[in-house]
Amino acid sequence: MRLDKFLKVSRLIKRRTLAKEISDQGRIAINGVEAKASTNVKVGDELSIRFGQKVTKVRIDKIQETTRKDDAAEMYTIVSEERMNQE
Repeated sequence: MRLDKFLKVSRLIKRRTLAKEISDQGRIAINGVEAKASTNVKVGDELSIRFGQKVTKVRIDKIQETTRKDDAAEMYTIVSEERMNQE
């Protein structure tokens, strides 16, 4: 599944266009490698997403084409959340 679609379906990012913009800005990495919106993700991949001054790392547990809002959180596990130092 494409990265931008996974982010939307899992509800980590609300809209697919926003997920595409963020990945095109270089704010998402898969297993430590900067990723574009079209990059394919698979179960076991670790995503690092930078939201402003916060970096969230999640591990993909399940991939589904569609999901209900209540079940979206089962698609990933949050590994860590860190605030970046402001300098």
